[in-house]
Amino acid sequence: MSGQDGATALLELRQVNTHYGAVHILKDVDLAIYPGELVCLLGGNASGKSTTLKTLLGMVTPTSGEVVLDGEVVNDKPTRYRVINGVTMVPENRRLFKRLSVRENLELGAYLRNDKDGITEDLEKIYDLFPRVKERLTQKAGTLSGGEQQMVAIGRALMSRPRVLLMDEPSMGLAPALVQQNFELIRQIHADGMSVFMVEQNANMALSIADRGWVLQTGRVVLDDSAEALLANPELRASYLGEG
Repeated sequence: MSGQDGATALLELRQVNTHYGAVHILKDVDLAIYPGELVCLLGGNASGKSTTLKTLLGMVTPTSGEVVLDGEVVNDKPTRYRVINGVTMVPENRRLFKRLSVRENLELGAYLRNDKDGITEDLEKIYDLFPRVKERLTQKAGTLSGGEQQMVAIGRALMSRPRVLLMDEPSMGLAPALVQQNFELIRQIHADGMSVFMVEQNANMALSIADRGWVLQTGRVVLDDSAEALLANPELRASYLGEG
């Protein structure tokens, strides 16, 4: 599906290398996220997944290589610029403002917007997508369950009207019974036309809803294929777990 019909990638890493001091984290990483895709990046701890997200968002600047947003090299552009131009992340462990109400958390997702009517319209869309969130608008976010907080975090990200939604370990910290529900929400958002790039350790769940995937191991992409092919790939388990 990648690049079908000559489509331009929404977001790319081209031969990206990233260092933290003398430590080489990402090594010649190539990724491309195309319009309408749900793609996932798999890997164990310390594989470089979080650094990949930070590099896409502008929180980390590559040592070499290019970050490309809709055809524009944005290595020197701040996170704010990337958010304005359509890149938003649902962070690991939700990271809501726990003392603020659910509604205030959602409204913070639109902090770079000034179209009041559009913001109101998008809030209504969030309420339709997450009826449980609408029931808890006046509650402090810190009083919600893990699953409810995840809904608010996704809603907050959608309030910026992203073109590509980055998700950092969306299943982390959720009770097993809620993991399936969470991935169904992601699948639904994608079905509505959102491009999604998901970093995840739960390989089976991620690949079950994704179009394509990459496996990152010690900063290098070791597998890159359709989700269906990766699920059937005997190398996946060894590469993903760093065995063999």
